Amino acid sequence: MQGEMAQTRGSAGKLLSIIVPVLDEEETIALFLGECVPMLEALRHGVFAGGDYEVVFVDDGSTDATPLAIHTASLSNPRLKLVRLSRNFGKEAALAAGFLHASGDAVIPMDVDLQDPPEVVPRMIEEWRRGADIVNAVRRSRGGDSAFKRWTARGFYRLYNRIADVPIRPDVGDFRLLDRAVVDTLNRLSEGSRFTKALYSWVGFRNVDIDYDRTGRSAGTTKWRYGKLFRFAIDGFIASTTVPLRIWSGLGLLLGAVAVIWGIFIIVKTIIYGADQPGYASTMVAILFLGALNLLSLGILGEYVGRIAQEVRNRPLFVVRETLGIDPRHARRRGPDDARE
Repeated sequence: MQGEMAQTRGSAGKLLSIIVPVLDEEETIALFLGECVPMLEALRHGVFAGGDYEVVFVDDGSTDATPLAIHTASLSNPRLKLVRLSRNFGKEAALAAGFLHASGDAVIPMDVDLQDPPEVVPRMIEEWRRGADIVNAVRRSRGGDSAFKRWTARGFYRLYNRIADVPIRPDVGDFRLLDRAVVDTLNRLSEGSRFTKALYSWVGFRNVDIDYDRTGRSAGTTKWRYGKLFRFAIDGFIASTTVPLRIWSGLGLLLGAVAVIWGIFIIVKTIIYGADQPGYASTMVAILFLGALNLLSLGILGEYVGRIAQEVRNRPLFVVRETLGIDPRHARRRGPDDARE
């Protein structure tokens, strides 16, 4: 707890919310519920005795029978709920929708493909009851990922934490437990371009880590292609730090100083030795090098300007098409920036 006095929490009368973003996952809904619901029922008679649970699915614009599968399952278990978005807004927006509609005193985002093992949840609850506000599930192994994906993930975390204003915990995804106070704080954040992993670190609170082994998908195919992961990484850098802008400012000053020194050298050399025959190759190399730097720096600047344009428009982060099982009185849980929904 790093110097803070931990306060043990009871579970009587408390609610645990599981947030599950889904996109075209009709094959995995039954498998997920078959593993997750027995674990949650056991929690009610064990470490979470006296409490209850809800599973909030956030359908991020599925085109298959995913909403129907969730609705069918909810007929036999009213603790299953659905927030259906009007189109695909992306996982970050789906998570934000889940946080906004979850009623729990403790909230855990999970992947529906069972790469986030349900058996880790009781350990999270135990740490939360001991006083942790955020319980991070650290991936001890990534058996379901390719060697290339593991290598690029390690590289991303190293580079990000070198330049970010607030570092993030390596090998921790969205699978973590968040106390109600943390969720309420996240709901009050108004930015539209979100990198939720960074927001978990930015809000602070008391963090505890637990380890687990990440396995392969139970069914279906991943929606995270390498191109999408690359764009996600760029969003993470742009949303969390202005270091790229400062790098190019420094590089510009350095190149300017070099240009002045080189210009003085050429003038002095010409006065003393006379003019040389100009070299085409060296001139072209200098032009192409500086032109490439200009275009790259303009591209980085454009990324930031694009984010500014998105924020100035003040469009909603997501649009809810319909909900199932969500209590309208839950609006009292929401922050002051609800207009962004």
